[in-house]
Parts: sequence; C-alpha cells; structure tokens
Amino acid sequence: MFLTGDYHTHTVYSHGKGSVLDNALKAKERGLKELGITDHGFSHPAFGLRKNKLESLRKDCDYATKNTGVKVLMGIESNVTSTDGRVDLRPELYDQFDLFLAGVHKFIAYKFKSVFTMSLPNLFYSTLNSKNVPESLVKSNTRAIINVIKNNPVDVITHLNFCYFAEPVEIAKAAADYGTYLELNAKKTHLRDEQLFAISKTGVKFIIDSDAHSPDRVAEIALVNQLLSRVKIPEERIVNINGKLPDFRFRAFKEGR
Repeated sequence: MFLTGDYHTHTVYSHGKGSVLDNALKAKERGLKELGITDHGFSHPAFGLRKNKLESLRKDCDYATKNTGVKVLMGIESNVTSTDGRVDLRPELYDQFDLFLAGVHKFIAYKFKSVFTMSLPNLFYSTLNSKNVPESLVKSNTRAIINVIKNNPVDVITHLNFCYFAEPVEIAKAAADYGTYLELNAKKTHLRDEQLFAISKTGVKFIIDSDAHSPDRVAEIALVNQLLSRVKIPEERIVNINGKLPDFRFRAFKEGR
C-alpha cells in the first residue's frame, strides 16, 4: 500500500514549521500526486489562518504546484464552533478554497452557548481521561458532528473523537450518506481498534492523512499502518492509496451550484 495524496498538512500560515513549498518538495520526494495545505481555521486565536493571508497562500500553492509537479490544493482544517454544526469556513469564502476539512479542536472561539455545552465539558473529561463521560455529552457531540456533515459540504472529518467523545458509528453512517470521508490520522491516536472495526461496517470511506506540522512528516503514515495491521479495512474503502485520488464532495458542490 502506498499513499497517492496527503490532504492534511500544516504550514507557517498556522501551526506548522515549514512553508507551502517545503511541504510540496517533501511530497514530491515521497512520490505523492496531490498535497493538501490545510491550515487551522480562522477561529483559532493563536494558530488560525488569517483571512488577510488568503491571497498569499493561493500564490504559494500555485507556485509550489508549478515548481514541483505535485498538485497543491489550498484547503483549510476548519473548526467546529457550535453544537448545531457550525464551522468557521463560511459560504462566502468557499471560492477561495479547493479542499474543506473540519474537526474539533481545543482553545478556539466557540459560539457562546457551545462553550458550556461542548468546549469546556470535552476539555474537562479529556483532561481527566475519564471513562465516566455523561451520555448527554456523547449525544450532543455526536449530533454536532452529524450536523457539520449535513449542513456543510465537508470533504473530511479529521481525527474523529480526538479530545472529544461521540458515537463514531452514527457519525460514520452520516458521512457515508453525504459523501464525506473519515480520516485515519497518522499524527495522533483517535479511534480505538474496536471503534474502527465497527465503523468499517457502515460503508463509510476513509482517507489516510499525515496531519504533518513539519515538512519531514508529510506522507508519514506509520501510525495508521500499525492500526491497519490490527484492523483490516478493504483497500477499496481507502480513497487515496495505490494510485487512487479522492472524489471530493466540496469540489462537486461548487461545480454544481
């Protein structure tokens, strides 16, 4: 199994250590056809992409494509900001981007009510590494991610259940229905083996990403390889390996408007 594209990487535009070109050069070295530059969303006060940098980011992506031969997609890892499924990439900015990822992150600017219903409870229980997470929180988180999938043309849900608690099977069913991929993240452990086995039965499709925050980690997927050695997923259900390229929902949405 080899990776065709890595669609979740970060640069100095947010929390990464390298430039767009640095990531693209590493992608070329490792034989990738496509690369996603998906810096953190706007609502991250410390490490978020800034709207006044979008033009510069586009130029950097185009330059890297031209000079490496790797197709560099300008994307974003948007933040879930509310329990009703709101994210910080809004429709008025869709035309600026090629790729639309979404995930839950700590220490972002949540909508006011969701600070108390989503942000703080998840932070509290994840810090404790608690097994006694209230069912009400699990249901609320699950509903939030399903609403993200239903209400936004999201290509990928990143690191499902990392630092929050949701029912992955229900989210996988929604993702399968709407054509959103679930990420197998090679930077952080986010799904237990039994969870991955359960969601693999839903028909959802997966995408493997490095979540690289430095150029040397682009296309580095050792953690996912270890996971897949324990939980067998048919290769036809993984959309960015062995020469295959994903059919992204966001692209189809924009073309069909």
